[in-house]
Amino acid sequence: MSASHALLKSLVTQVSNAALGTLDGESPFVSMTPFAVAADGRSLFVHVSRLAAHTRHMLAHPAVSLLVMEPEAPGKMPQGLARVTIQGRAWTLSPQDPAYTGGKDRYLAKFPSAAELFQFPDFDLVQIEVLSARLVGGFAQASSLSAETFARAVAG
Repeated sequence: MSASHALLKSLVTQVSNAALGTLDGESPFVSMTPFAVAADGRSLFVHVSRLAAHTRHMLAHPAVSLLVMEPEAPGKMPQGLARVTIQGRAWTLSPQDPAYTGGKDRYLAKFPSAAELFQFPDFDLVQIEVLSARLVGGFAQASSLSAETFARAVAG
């Protein structure tokens, strides 16, 4: 595995929260959401309340973007932090959907304390298909990734 693929895998498996970009009509809207990655690396899962603005936005406009960033560290310039921006397409999974159980299991493996939220009637599991990604490993270390490359790096 290349160093950039190892960095990508580390970011999306070890970082818990992402900035989620959605569209509110024609206006961008950014919020924070915990996320988990599918075993095959082809999608992400978020568990969101229908009361949240970002959920309504995803239902109306499934094009989304997530920014996952390494934590800040003393002495490290913010511009040098490793990060990945993921472009995706979101849709709500019903409990009858074949992907639901796997997505829920992946989400709860990362966030076991969220189990009770799955009992709330206003929460939905949303699957976000990865369409492409832009990985920035630091200064002058950027690369664009196809969905296939992203999946191989994350699942490999």
